[in-house]
Amino acid sequence: MTTVPLVIVDGANVVGSVPDGWWHDRAGAAIRLRDGLAAVLPAGLPDLPGPVEVTLVVEGKARDIPQAENGVRVERASGSGDDKIADLVRDFAPTRRTVVVTADRGLRDRVLALGGEVRGPSSVPRR
Repeated sequence: MTTVPLVIVDGANVVGSVPDGWWHDRAGAAIRLRDGLAAVLPAGLPDLPGPVEVTLVVEGKARDIPQAENGVRVERASGSGDDKIADLVRDFAPTRRTVVVTADRGLRDRVLALGGEVRGPSSVPRR
């Protein structure tokens, strides 16, 4: 079992949790989130000590944001971001601690059924 936990961030859901005008520039909001998530790599989440690996799942107009050199992996969903996240949890949860950051109730249920854990959007930097 891999000892470094995997944190998967539901980009659209976390960006949408802050009413800061993100809808005017979805890609820009996703880039700001990606860059802010770099702080999570060494620090972890409030109840999950670092280091952790972080994967940001993006979809729609944010899907084409570039991969950064900050350690946050960008995973592009060709269709539903929720389906992509569920696939990642299905792949990784059996062998390592996998935590999904989202407030989406339907996705939360799917993640828990697949053996993952869930945290709310406020557990990561959102600006």
